[in-house]
Amino acid sequence: MKTPIVFHYLTFDTILPSPGGRRTSDRHFVPLPEAPNLKRYDSPFAWSPSRKTFITWLSCISTAITAFTAGAYSPGIEQMMEHWNVSRVAASVGITTFTTGFAITPMFLAPFSEFNGRRPVFLVTGGMFAISQLCCALTPTYSGFLISRFVVGCSSSTFSTVVGGVVSDIYHAEDRNWAMTIFSGSALVGTGLGPFVGGFIAQHTSWRWIFYLQVILDGTLLVILFVFFRETRGSVLLSQKAKQLNQWYEVCEKVGYIDFDIQSGKDEDKKTSQRMRWKVRADEERGTLDQVIIVSLYRPFHLLFTEPVIFFFSFWVSFSWAVLYMTFAAIPLVFGTNHGFNLEQSHAPFAALSTGAILSTIISLVQENWARRRGKAVTSPEGRLYISCVQSALMPIGLFWFGWTSFPSIPWIVPTVAIGCATMGIFSIYLAVFNYFADTYHRYASSALAAQGCCRNLLGGVLPLVTTQMFQRLGFGGASSLLGGVGTLLTIVPWILVFYGPNIRARSKFAAELVDT
Repeated sequence: MKTPIVFHYLTFDTILPSPGGRRTSDRHFVPLPEAPNLKRYDSPFAWSPSRKTFITWLSCISTAITAFTAGAYSPGIEQMMEHWNVSRVAASVGITTFTTGFAITPMFLAPFSEFNGRRPVFLVTGGMFAISQLCCALTPTYSGFLISRFVVGCSSSTFSTVVGGVVSDIYHAEDRNWAMTIFSGSALVGTGLGPFVGGFIAQHTSWRWIFYLQVILDGTLLVILFVFFRETRGSVLLSQKAKQLNQWYEVCEKVGYIDFDIQSGKDEDKKTSQRMRWKVRADEERGTLDQVIIVSLYRPFHLLFTEPVIFFFSFWVSFSWAVLYMTFAAIPLVFGTNHGFNLEQSHAPFAALSTGAILSTIISLVQENWARRRGKAVTSPEGRLYISCVQSALMPIGLFWFGWTSFPSIPWIVPTVAIGCATMGIFSIYLAVFNYFADTYHRYASSALAAQGCCRNLLGGVLPLVTTQMFQRLGFGGASSLLGGVGTLLTIVPWILVFYGPNIRARSKFAAELVDT
């Protein structure tokens, strides 16, 4: 009769036991079955810097392609209006359906990526991403097009929201700022490249080729992810490692190797022989998938309306994101009306958006390296806000600048530079919110980020519907000044946290645990 199986918890630091002798009357020698290769199941925190860097860049390129999808839509609106005989507002609904899918889907996908790993979620949604883009290019009906755009938003959201989880999977908190900076920059760079490239395509071919190009990009991305992307979710890798080991133990038992010598207590020299299997604590502690999904749907909104920090930060970043999406209509309108630009030319100023994002990324990385070299690395969540308090003001400055220099008598390069200035402010806001939530809420950070992500994308999808009417009725200077005024008021948000952040966190049951750490 075989002895009972003893289960042990497996960690990345566990020293695997060696097999004991064979328990069989068979006199013929049977070699020990070959052990599985467990190298692929190493902790992502222990990966080499080069592998971490490669995974980070691959993930951020995926984010940039997703952002490209958001921005590339607007240059084709005029042709869509004519093709389907619909109004500008109706044609712009394609932006709203995209952002709606982008806002709600992560609340379902994030739990799946935590249960089943980042890689399978990337591959499945990546396939849907490419297919739905093809549907946008081929669909003969307006309603079918809007449905396809919604699916594009749902499937592409993975490459924005889950990428933040990938960064957390492979970097400790003190090392991940550079990766989050690249991630934030890639989102804005892609957003600017979309209408820049889309304007060239729409000018010389058909709006459908805007989507054909994205099918090629998304399909290529899917192949690259399939070949090169490695699983990063630690608990999933540990579960897979336990499964491989347990399967090997079963094979060993069939040829008589039943017992394994495992360390007994803290004495390294004292070992006991056991018939053993491995299990993972994370698999036991988490609830069922439906329970996790319910929590992921409920908790973000609970935090949004009970945590003042999350509410006002979400409003701040949502407004800045809405300004970014409003440029899809405002920039072509201003440059086409006041400077006589054609379709391609009126979308060329979006290059300033990407340029501003690249400059902001470089500046942030230089600032981070400077602080580390001089021993002034950030030690508190509020410490990450000092620079943002100043740089976030570039958004309203850029808006005022853009509105009051867009007259025909002023060279077009002047308002174009203003676009880059406003983008640098938006970048600072985006990065500050991500870092502050991650540093402050720790295990609740994903819910806090989901709350702001939902608000950000919903508001970003709604305001572009009224952008053209607002700029036409208020005037280019008046509309930009209205937006700049709201942005100026919101710049007070990080200043309040700089001075009162520790006290505010002390009153929070979700963040108070960090005050003494």
